[in-house]
Amino acid sequence: MHHSFGKVFGAVHSLVPCCAVPVGLEEFFRTLREVIQREIVPRAAENDRIGRYPRESILALKRCGLMRAPLPVSFGGFGFSQALSQEVFLELGMADPSVAQIYKVHDDAVRELLSVASPEFCQRLAERICVENAIIGMAISENGKRAVDFGHVVSRPEGAGHLIDGRKIYATGAVGADLLLVSSYDVVAGSVRLDLLPAGTEGVRFVEDWDRLGQRATDSGSVVLDQVLTRPEWSVLTAQSTPQTHAPLRYQNGFSMILVGIGLAALQAGIGFAQEHSRPWASARVDAAADDLLVRRLFGEIGAELAAACASVRTAAGRLDAFERGDCTRTDVAIPVYAARSSASRAALRASSDLMSALGARVTDAAYGFDRYWRDARTLSLHDPVEWKHEEIGRHLLTGWDPEPGLYQ
Repeated sequence: MHHSFGKVFGAVHSLVPCCAVPVGLEEFFRTLREVIQREIVPRAAENDRIGRYPRESILALKRCGLMRAPLPVSFGGFGFSQALSQEVFLELGMADPSVAQIYKVHDDAVRELLSVASPEFCQRLAERICVENAIIGMAISENGKRAVDFGHVVSRPEGAGHLIDGRKIYATGAVGADLLLVSSYDVVAGSVRLDLLPAGTEGVRFVEDWDRLGQRATDSGSVVLDQVLTRPEWSVLTAQSTPQTHAPLRYQNGFSMILVGIGLAALQAGIGFAQEHSRPWASARVDAAADDLLVRRLFGEIGAELAAACASVRTAAGRLDAFERGDCTRTDVAIPVYAARSSASRAALRASSDLMSALGARVTDAAYGFDRYWRDARTLSLHDPVEWKHEEIGRHLLTGWDPEPGLYQ
């Protein structure tokens, strides 16, 4: 059930062709796809079974230089556009969606940090990434009554730095991070802080409490911060810092890319299973399941939905770069991102669940691990409630409402 990365997407490549690789990056993408096929795909099922940080898989991505992808060429990176990075999320999502999400955190964090930090900070960060293949993890979310409630993790000045206390949840990538991005509320200044904590910082404790239905190898458990002293050189925000208004849209569309990847992987696995293991239903009066017209129809319908979802997500990814160039408004990005999230969620869930009805009861055998696709898709689809995306699209269409920048808008 491995993917053929000779054509990147295997048997589904005609439905969803791989992205066009920019001139000068052909060799890198060849190497990356070889690493994905050789190192990431074979470990995916075991990563899911163990449910802990996939160190070997991430190390393989580090070795091939992927951590440098979002860095501008002027900083020694590859200068990937947002859309190109999201194509990597798609391909990693097909291989191992937990690994895809961990890398996504790094890619998003690098772009965010470079947009708000001082030139000296950016140079320091680039050196760590280029020289040491450093990967960034995040500890941002807090256990408030609402997903947007913060202020439970606090900081106060201490010497040249700050002391941070509190507990973070959903800390994707934190356990194996070389640099951990932590937010806190400075009780003296009355403002939010962002700091990078190098691995091994005293007072940082990772709690092995991640035990979820899917996306198990993200190991997105809790992080306890007990009198953690920050370093001034890794303080992110300055008086001139202005957050990117489209960053939340980039985060959302990245999840959509991974969801499409999960759906395509399920479809790819289903093709192989139907050809090798499924038995035709007697009423079909054929000798092979692949000749059953109802099986063909279901595969075709789900394939069409995935192709449409992928096109939608790719269009939205392109809008992110258009916005940075000043070619469109934020609303011109937001609404396509919301639409893509809806289509990606539905297509991935259907591919990973309904497809089994065409494959037969034996597909539920644990040896095939087909349930992993649905568990991952179901878990990832819950990050931003799709019904609220529908409400926001409808509000825009009916009233002309422009989504205000926010954590989930």
